[in-house]
Amino acid sequence: MTELTWEGKYKDGKKVTPVRIALPFQTIETVNESVQQRQKTLDFFSSPVGGGREGAEWRNRLIWGDKKYVLPSLLPEFAGKVNLICIDPPFETGADFSFIASIPDHPESEEDESTQFEKQPSIIEQKAYRDTWGKGIESYNHWFYETALLLKELLSDNGCIYVHLDWHVIHYAKVIMDEIFGYENFINEIVWKRGNHKKADRKFSINHDTILMYSKKSTYKFLPQFTPYEEEYLNKYYPNSDADGRRYQVQGMYGKGSGQAMYFGKKLISPPPGLHWRWNQEKINQAMKDGIIVFPRNGEGMPRFKDYLDTKSGVPVRTIWDDINEVNSQAIERVDYPTQKPEALLERIMKTSSKEGDLVLDAFCGSGTTAAVAEKNNRRWITCDLGRFSIHTARKRFLGINNVKPFIVQNLGKYERQQWMNAEFESRPGGTEDRLVQEKTYKHFIIELYHAKPLDGYVWLHGAKAGRMIHVGSVEAPVTVEDIKSSIKEFWKLVGKEKDAKTNGIDFLGWDFAFDVNETAKQFAAENKVNVSFKKIPREVLEKKAVEQGDIKFYELASLVIKTKADKKKATVSLDNFIIPPDDVPEEV
Repeated sequence: MTELTWEGKYKDGKKVTPVRIALPFQTIETVNESVQQRQKTLDFFSSPVGGGREGAEWRNRLIWGDKKYVLPSLLPEFAGKVNLICIDPPFETGADFSFIASIPDHPESEEDESTQFEKQPSIIEQKAYRDTWGKGIESYNHWFYETALLLKELLSDNGCIYVHLDWHVIHYAKVIMDEIFGYENFINEIVWKRGNHKKADRKFSINHDTILMYSKKSTYKFLPQFTPYEEEYLNKYYPNSDADGRRYQVQGMYGKGSGQAMYFGKKLISPPPGLHWRWNQEKINQAMKDGIIVFPRNGEGMPRFKDYLDTKSGVPVRTIWDDINEVNSQAIERVDYPTQKPEALLERIMKTSSKEGDLVLDAFCGSGTTAAVAEKNNRRWITCDLGRFSIHTARKRFLGINNVKPFIVQNLGKYERQQWMNAEFESRPGGTEDRLVQEKTYKHFIIELYHAKPLDGYVWLHGAKAGRMIHVGSVEAPVTVEDIKSSIKEFWKLVGKEKDAKTNGIDFLGWDFAFDVNETAKQFAAENKVNVSFKKIPREVLEKKAVEQGDIKFYELASLVIKTKADKKKATVSLDNFIIPPDDVPEEV
């Protein structure tokens, strides 16, 4: 079999396999769960016969993380158990997300007159489309190859996978999918006609995407889908109607192969030579009684039967889908996500290759269309994405679904960061000195992203910026009150010795913070005359492209400022201020 190769596919003559470290998921939030449902879950896990996931009520999952780590972490629980996989991965490598839009000067005019303007990429689009590869098609192929390997392990023996791509990489993906799933398990190439796109001057205008359909084995589910007949077809082939309005066409009652005569009422009629009646005598008797059999030419012709329109499912769906439009600006389902696909597209796929209660996986959540359709069609679902904007868009979308079942939002927390750190800042396991070098390199990296100057030679203070000192929290643990106290003590020891310590301020950069830092730590800082600020290290730090684009922003830790006033046995508590980090909100908003 022909094989597609690229740099990085083989090492020392062997294929390079994807990361297979199963990390534990951290549940950040349980959404739309009632008090009664939550108590039921708590009771189950606290009971002697509980304490296991097998009997627990299912929760759909929205996972914030890189599929490189998420998919291997799903394997221990879901290997061979996913009934349907739908993926709509990024199409382009290093894409330019600006585009030319045309607005007709005269909407009612038949002339092709329009004004063009260039739409520049927004912060939202850069986040949503961000590529995670750096060497063009070579990197893309390896990235896609590793993804497909893991997805095959998750797919059940009766499951199907649909891969939605466009002309940029579809031909590479087809060869890779043939290698992983087997050419014999390639089922269909589906062409989706997206709509009428802008004209192209030096090539044919592109107005379609391609969806590849594969199975794991020949035992896959396939439930045929149908579209309604067009009126022109109905008028031509179903011109007759009963008194009750039921439309029908008349059909012959015989097939090839000789057969005997049958009674139609009291008349014994033989089929034409070389043919036989399709129905037995009992069915003919019932059809005569129901008025389904008719005799053309005033009763002298051969018997025929009424073939009713309402017994037909419609036109079988074939491989060119031109009846589903893109999500336009007026669509009710529109959530203003750049790559959003129409729900009708996913619903057709879902109804073809899954049943109610089946498990559906989408490793590229995007705007959450796959999971939203699964929710509305009573399928269980798991979806993940590495983009913050995607996760928030999908979460909000799910909450807009009537009677949405409770779902959980998860990530891999510190475990994903640990893997990232080991991959980015290599150290030989077991070597304390190498571990210290790795920690130092990591802290320098964060300091530079903060546009600050690294400082060496101190335990708790790692950098300086505009006269303020900087502490960088570990990837493995939250910044604690003790970390802050130790940093403040070290700060006062170096005042006057370190020229960069010009003010009495410290910025604490952390992935997570202990719950009591805003109260206990700030109080200790104030008593020691040190101004402190707590800033979250954004998850985008884990994304190479985000770092390259300079799309890293550190925001103040969310906090409440509360004032209390005690008067004998009466206490008054007032909310003085509420600080919320704006990193969850796109910059232009």
